[in-house]
Amino acid sequence: RHARSRNYVTESEVCKLESVPLDFGDYHPLKPITVTESKTKKMNRKGSTSSTSSSSSSSMMDPLSSVLDGTDPLSLFAAAADPVTTAASMDSTRKKRDKDDSSVGSDFEPWSSKRGEILARYTTTEKLSIKLRHMFFTGKAATTGSAVSEKVRTRLEELDDLEEGSQKELLNLTQQDYMNRIEELNQSLKDAWSSDQKVKALKIVIQCSKLLSDTTVIQFYPSKFVLITDILDTFGKLVYDRILSMCADSRVSLPDNFSPESVNDTAKETCLNWFFKIASIRELIPRFYVEAAILKCNKFLSKTGISECLPRLTSMIRGIGDPLVAVYARAYLCRVGMEVAPQLKESLNKNFFDFLLTFKQIHGDTVQNQLVVQRVEIPLYLTLYSPAIDWILQCIAYRAPEVLLTEMMERCKKLGNNALLLNSVMSAFRAEFIAARSMDFIGMIKECDESGFPKHLLFRSLGLNLALADPPESDRLQILNEAWKVITKLKNPQDYINCAEVWVEYTCRHFKKREVNTVLADVIKHMTPDRAFEDAYPQLQSIIQKVITYIHDFSLLFSVEKFLPFLDMFQKENVRVEVCKCIMESFIKHQQESTRDPVILNALLHICKTMHDSVNALTLEDEKRMLAALINGFIKMVSFGRDFEQQLSFYVEARSMFCNLEPVLVQLIHSVNQLAMETRRVMKGNHSRKTAAFVRACVAFCFITIPSLSGIFTRLNLYLHSGQVALANQCLSQADAFFKAAVSLVPEVPKMISVDGKMRPSDAFLMEFLCNFFSTLLVVPDHPEQGVLFLVRGLLNVIQDYTWEDNSDDKIRIYTNVLHLLSAMTQEAFIYHVDKVDSNDTLYGGDSKFLAEINKLCETVIAQILDHLKTLGKEENLKRQSQLALYFFNTILAHGDLRNNKLNQLSVSLWTLAQKHGLADTTTMAKTLEYIKKRSKQPEMSHFTDLALRLPLETRT
Repeated sequence: RHARSRNYVTESEVCKLESVPLDFGDYHPLKPITVTESKTKKMNRKGSTSSTSSSSSSSMMDPLSSVLDGTDPLSLFAAAADPVTTAASMDSTRKKRDKDDSSVGSDFEPWSSKRGEILARYTTTEKLSIKLRHMFFTGKAATTGSAVSEKVRTRLEELDDLEEGSQKELLNLTQQDYMNRIEELNQSLKDAWSSDQKVKALKIVIQCSKLLSDTTVIQFYPSKFVLITDILDTFGKLVYDRILSMCADSRVSLPDNFSPESVNDTAKETCLNWFFKIASIRELIPRFYVEAAILKCNKFLSKTGISECLPRLTSMIRGIGDPLVAVYARAYLCRVGMEVAPQLKESLNKNFFDFLLTFKQIHGDTVQNQLVVQRVEIPLYLTLYSPAIDWILQCIAYRAPEVLLTEMMERCKKLGNNALLLNSVMSAFRAEFIAARSMDFIGMIKECDESGFPKHLLFRSLGLNLALADPPESDRLQILNEAWKVITKLKNPQDYINCAEVWVEYTCRHFKKREVNTVLADVIKHMTPDRAFEDAYPQLQSIIQKVITYIHDFSLLFSVEKFLPFLDMFQKENVRVEVCKCIMESFIKHQQESTRDPVILNALLHICKTMHDSVNALTLEDEKRMLAALINGFIKMVSFGRDFEQQLSFYVEARSMFCNLEPVLVQLIHSVNQLAMETRRVMKGNHSRKTAAFVRACVAFCFITIPSLSGIFTRLNLYLHSGQVALANQCLSQADAFFKAAVSLVPEVPKMISVDGKMRPSDAFLMEFLCNFFSTLLVVPDHPEQGVLFLVRGLLNVIQDYTWEDNSDDKIRIYTNVLHLLSAMTQEAFIYHVDKVDSNDTLYGGDSKFLAEINKLCETVIAQILDHLKTLGKEENLKRQSQLALYFFNTILAHGDLRNNKLNQLSVSLWTLAQKHGLADTTTMAKTLEYIKKRSKQPEMSHFTDLALRLPLETRT
């Protein structure tokens, strides 16, 4: 007999941790400590006393407080702080808070976020021109003068020549060429500045500013404004940084909130020099823009410099005759003003009110004649004003009181409810203010003249506000009716869908199924003719997203009559799949309870089928995983309660629908196994004829489905898992079939497998699987028509024939685990059982022939291990030999019967072999020997004493 007899119950008792009774009284280390009152006097550095508190209501001392001797160092530090310093700190905090109140916060949308949108929206195919001094396009800065005195002497002459000299006009430029030229100018500005040619840099900025007076290609003007003001911003920053660097002391630089008194005379003189240079510019537009660009530099001269300059610059704009040029000049002034002095709202308001006074110029003869020449319609012309007016109003409305909106509405009424202004007002002010006056705005929209600016855009802007804030409850239905009257009359499908998209959110937010269904029906009616929906997929997707955002009850959602017909408009496959993914994500996120609602199941099966059918040979693995995860999320949420047969029918249907996604098939197998175990739980393990047949049907489902999977380890693990389920449900022949299939599949395991897209050796995965398999085989009863331990023998044959790596010891480690299994099989009662399944300990009852068969197997396996150890005798393999010998020794020590002389002698030989070449882990061996000596003191373990004497412990020397 090779294996020792074991009493698992006794061993379990022996191995338990010893319980030691502890009496802490009221103290417990996790008990919360309540601070009530204590007084500890401590002298501070001025000799005054301060008291701090630190005590516990518990009778036990707080261990942390006791270490600190009752004093908290942080409290003492705060108490000892200088009162003057504390007051200064509070004053600094207050100033910072006051500064934050007057600065622009993160809730203010910056100009940079609008820049890209303007450049993309305002484009042209017409040819453009640039008239500039030809020297600016060289791309390189000229060299500086050799003598400083000569440069100073000629500075005034250069300033006189700012707007003169040879000029070059670049004609027939495309929009992209124009943008490239402007970028060249920006680079030339930086090069001139870095080479200390400040006058040339100023000339470049002046010439660029002049381009803003040119409106020959009027529809490109907003984009031109963006490009040119980028250069102005660069110039303003260069000038400011230059003067700031002159203020810096050799040791410390100026703080952010410096005062003019801390600026030295040299920096002030340089700053004044820049303003004097700019004041000498003859033309109004470049003089205005360049001065506005360096407006921030007024901080170096006086505290009131900026507040004095803003009104003057505002008045200067009155001299610009073209209303479009003037409104963008006002926008630039607002932009600079918000950056340097956002608290000076009076100047910004004056700027806008000046614009309102000159607003009638837009309809004057000069502008009309210009539009005729350029063949531009008035609606298109008015849209050119939008970016500028929107920006001006955004600056004015930022953190403005509600009364300002009332004032703006009154001024709009005086101008005849101009649609352009009304649209900008609704875009600029807070949504809460707009929503509270929704009916007033609707009245104003009705009275607008539609010729210049279409009403549906006004309703769209109103709808955007109502998506963010709620109007009065009594007005909600009337608002929807008034808006939809206008929207539904729109003939152009693109105009219609742009407006309807916004109002769908309002409808879903405030109304129920009937109104949502009506809106969706209207959208279908407008977008179906001439397949108009093909040009509106983004808006239609947005509508679906808004509907599922507000309707989380999917039984209600799918009962909306027009929802599924709405989905049918998504004819383009990739768009259709994206919409289906959105719906499934919402379902998984918001569906809290499992469902059996046929309406939900049919609709979601259709949606999941759409996602599944989109998979083809070109689909990326990540996309497949995402789709499978969504479908699996749906499958997990389906439950028919105790109607297990209906549940299995659903899984069978799902298998036929989602056969191309392997993770879904894996989930279905797990779900069916779970269903079989749930049946067992309900029947408490005592199956009736009906439930036994049902469980066999579940097992058959798994047995049929597993071979269709491609992953080798996925199949192996599912065979094992399904076999365990079959065994638990007393389906012994079916369990044998699963285990036989697993055994026959082992030879097909490749040397390398793909794991997360990378090729990895499969040995570790195979070893893990086989160890789990051995644990299961312990409780699997032998088949009456097969030999003793037929599954174990079959698996050993497969392991023997499997081609292992030359430098791998996994085969021997697996054989060692087989010895663990065989040792457990020789026990009178196995360590664990499957309920209502008789394992071999019951079937054989410790029969001598059965034990003899196990002993033969043990001898065969041991022989294989020893043969392998002999092959490791070469010098390069000695380390592996030592490790394996010690590993095998520990196996014999734990599971073998060392009263068997042969086994005892083998263990001594293995111990010697492990140390033979001085490569053993001496620490481990010392601990092992100590364990043997300790075990020898236990009852029936006296033979360990002799063994310990025969196990010498050698040092590496």
